[in-house]
Amino acid sequence: MTIITTSTVASAAEPAKDHPLVGRYEGAVLDAFQSSAYDEVGLIREPIQYWDKSSPNLLKVSGKILLYYYKLPEGRSLLEVQRNHEASLKAKGFQLKFSCATTDGSCYKKNPDRESPYTDVSALANAIDTPEWPQIGRGRQFVSNYFDNSGRYLLAQYDGPAGTVYASIALAEGAPGKGNFAFVRVVEAKAMESDKIVFVDAGAMQKGLAENGRINLYGIRFDLDKDSIRPDSQATLDEIAKLMRANPQLRVQVVGHTDAQGEEPHNADLSRRRSVAVIAALAKTGVDARRFTSRGAGSKEPVAPNTTEDGRAKNRRVELLRL
Repeated sequence: MTIITTSTVASAAEPAKDHPLVGRYEGAVLDAFQSSAYDEVGLIREPIQYWDKSSPNLLKVSGKILLYYYKLPEGRSLLEVQRNHEASLKAKGFQLKFSCATTDGSCYKKNPDRESPYTDVSALANAIDTPEWPQIGRGRQFVSNYFDNSGRYLLAQYDGPAGTVYASIALAEGAPGKGNFAFVRVVEAKAMESDKIVFVDAGAMQKGLAENGRINLYGIRFDLDKDSIRPDSQATLDEIAKLMRANPQLRVQVVGHTDAQGEEPHNADLSRRRSVAVIAALAKTGVDARRFTSRGAGSKEPVAPNTTEDGRAKNRRVELLRL
């Protein structure tokens, strides 16, 4: 049995073809598909510590995300499907980064308080069922509901002339009569399309504050999940300083905003620290820091839906409020 590539099979659902580097197992039927032009996901890259509630140590990657849901043909074991995928990926230049099965406990770290290996499929299923996987199938179920008896998983990486591609393949053995499934996630790592938000200069800031009492800024960027300001933010910081010098009586509140990913207490603290970091950066330009107050709104004041990357990008912002 082999992995069929896009040149030899037509899908029953969108898209009209499988991923050219990954393909599908022969006889598998595409049940659902979803894609995102740019997003960030976490890929399982090592055994899971199942005995506590902490999240596994995931490989965070961003780029174009493609999700494929395949129902596997009857009579084929997860081991056979996994080994076919591994052989096919290696032949195409992928490096296998992690591979495991729940049946032998290799998907989990060894618990020092437990003699026998942990083989329950639930911990793997829950780790795979992250928010970017939508509810699927005829009953609109979560991905984890397809893992009844056992599971297998592999992660592979391809470094080619067009960039890096990650293939994350989870295989689920269902209950009798339910069937087996393959959940294939492909990440085509790439830089986000930038310059989608119009640069706001001091004049536009002054107009926004005068007319609306507030202005959203997208030119101040931070390192992922940190309050450290990236160097490409300096142009917007300089415009804020220019605004403040031209209006010596102006006082503003700097408000940090995040998207809705992550826990809200963390988002609130992160947005507050980012607000403070902006004021500190402005003080270095010579503007009196006492003319600013800080506030972290977290994700509680969105300006767009958090269901798409475009919406989340609009929600990640720094806002100036006239005091």
